[in-house]
Amino acid sequence: MGRLNRFWRTLAVAIGMLLIGVLICAGTIFVLSGGRLGEFIQDQLARARLAAREADLNRPLGTDTAPIRFTIESGDTPRLIAQNLLADGLIADADLFVDYVRAYDIDNQLEAGVFFLYRTQPLTEIAHALTDSAGSQFLFRILEGQRLEEVVYNLIDTNPFFGFSGADFFAVAGPGAQQDLTFAQFVGLPAGASLEGFLFPDTYQLPAAVTPIQLRQIVTQEFIDRMGSDIPAQAREQGFSLYQVVTLASIIQREAVRVDEMPLISSVYRNRLRVGMKLDADPTVQYGIGLRNGSWWPQITVEDYQTARSPYNTYLNTGLPPGPIASPGLAAIRAALNPTASSYLYFRARCDGSGYHDFAVTFEEHLANGC
Repeated sequence: MGRLNRFWRTLAVAIGMLLIGVLICAGTIFVLSGGRLGEFIQDQLARARLAAREADLNRPLGTDTAPIRFTIESGDTPRLIAQNLLADGLIADADLFVDYVRAYDIDNQLEAGVFFLYRTQPLTEIAHALTDSAGSQFLFRILEGQRLEEVVYNLIDTNPFFGFSGADFFAVAGPGAQQDLTFAQFVGLPAGASLEGFLFPDTYQLPAAVTPIQLRQIVTQEFIDRMGSDIPAQAREQGFSLYQVVTLASIIQREAVRVDEMPLISSVYRNRLRVGMKLDADPTVQYGIGLRNGSWWPQITVEDYQTARSPYNTYLNTGLPPGPIASPGLAAIRAALNPTASSYLYFRARCDGSGYHDFAVTFEEHLANGC
């Protein structure tokens, strides 16, 4: 009987110690889980499943380098995000994505926003990219001398990063669009005029979710910032609005090949305006013609000077055209206000192909400069 009692006492102690061990282990797991025991167990199970899928985690789905716009809406769950990634051909296994973001606590870091993703990215890289919507930006460059339609059709419509079409931007920047009142007053923008000339040439870093209105605000604010206070003051002192200055500058921009020659070209046009001569500027004829033979700046003939019926044609109309014909850079704008002192009324391209021009006071001198 004594032996039996000792057996039961020993068994009880063993069971007690086992229970204590289990409780200690459970307590340790509970502490490690931060009080999220159920989620902790799910995370560990996810890690266990991932251990056998390392190759799948780090294998890109394709070689196509074209960006894919991917949107996470507020409230989207990791499961829904995974299903959308699968539908867009960015991942091959939605369950694997869910396991990965759960196992590494990325599921709580996924952000709402617009992202640029690539099929050349492995699942792990895509998951981390979706934690920083502010990091999804792209570069957009407007060149000096580009007209509004070139920005719309040649830049926006061919850029895969934009979430809108060139027509969408034209609707807020083209003729008849309601413009920001502060900007319109700053430049002297006529009622109903487009933003031709005021899409300031620069390289912009744009957010992925940029809208047409936001793009318009960004480029016009850049124009305001770059004008500073001296250029508007100079324009007022000389009796010009900024709209008129940019109109002249846009012609200078299209005519000049060499930046250092812009003030001298400006002097020719300022002299012609002063004496009442027509500007006779080829770019204004091109602008009036518009798209021809696939070019917004088509080759023109002497016949076009008289047959291209347009208010912009300065061979037919005296004074400045109705508005800018392209977006001038800062150098052309400064040249419009600071022409070189000269008596020149004519200029033509030199015959040496250097991009420079020969200037003349009289028409006879001008003819003698011909090739």
